[in-house]
Amino acid sequence: MTKARTVYLSIGSNLGQKRNNLQKAVFLIGERIGEIIAISHIYNTPALGFDSDDFFNACVELKSALPPEEVLDKILAIEKHLGRERRGETGYQSRNIDLDIIYYDKEVMETERLTLPHPRMTERKFVLKPLADIAPQFYHPVVNKDTRNLLQETRDKSEITKLPIKPYKDRVALFSDVQFLAIEGNIGAGKTSLATKISEDFNAKLILERFAENPFLPNFYKDKARYAFPLEMSFLADRYQQYMDDTNQFDLFKNFMVSDYDIFKSLIFAKVTLQKDEFDLYRKIFNFMYKEVKKPKIYVYLYQTTERLLEQIKNRGRDYEQSIDSVYLEKINRGYLDFLKTYPQQNQLIIDVSDLDFVNSPKDYKTILGRITDFALAQRD
Repeated sequence: MTKARTVYLSIGSNLGQKRNNLQKAVFLIGERIGEIIAISHIYNTPALGFDSDDFFNACVELKSALPPEEVLDKILAIEKHLGRERRGETGYQSRNIDLDIIYYDKEVMETERLTLPHPRMTERKFVLKPLADIAPQFYHPVVNKDTRNLLQETRDKSEITKLPIKPYKDRVALFSDVQFLAIEGNIGAGKTSLATKISEDFNAKLILERFAENPFLPNFYKDKARYAFPLEMSFLADRYQQYMDDTNQFDLFKNFMVSDYDIFKSLIFAKVTLQKDEFDLYRKIFNFMYKEVKKPKIYVYLYQTTERLLEQIKNRGRDYEQSIDSVYLEKINRGYLDFLKTYPQQNQLIIDVSDLDFVNSPKDYKTILGRITDFALAQRD
């Protein structure tokens, strides 16, 4: 088994959403090259050698079993993935992402493609300053001086500003900052499947709606008028109790919470199923309860076409759901969309999953994770 080596990378951006560009690069480095050990703060630095917008720069320490040339191939692939093309570049240019290998352990090498340590690192304050955050005593294997001494002696006197931010090491850290993520959607949209996958992959406390334990549900689908009010009251009481119990008690061994419902769905379904006088009474009780419960920081709504919902309801085979018709599903969907019009825009994310199979397709699952990740990152700005 190849031994993991310590690698230091410099990352920079001066185009577009600079902070998010750095963050996406860090996530990809962790996924494709090795385990992220440490990340510096982000520094605002002037462009060196050409007139341009300021850069955001940082340094990353990681452990990787890949050889140096393969690390180089990976960072070039990450740059390309994030939209940078190096072909035809001459001189210094603005770029949405710039990745460089600073050190590969104590390796000293020079090939046509790669020189280690980076040949110009001692002349670049925008490298040395963030590197001093995470490797102040790491010795340059050629000049035999540590990062702090190199920083003191560099001839680069650029004005560099330390920003009170640093990238997250991975998505677990990002979602931990989110704290509470709710996955919502119509009947059969796949919210339970997605919430479960996220909880498993990112060590989250999973809060699932206890629909199977509701004694009124099978009878409701047989006789909606008779069982609508006791069903909705039963759901409301159960959701309220569960939300109060589960969301107010953090699990010390979990990173954040993810649920497959938000308690507001009670009002959405009740508006569709109840008579006006019943709904008016129900809403008074609901409003009292809703003030008390914890609200998700990100509310994800999975949109599915009615045809796809009916197909998935049929495939999962719950007997009491087979009588659900398209008219009922469309009313529920309109109820959700009307609710989202009143929900804070900065907290809601609608994802059309009509053409995605995130349960069986890793690519589709990564697409959804990418949407949620981008949305969570945008909340920070």
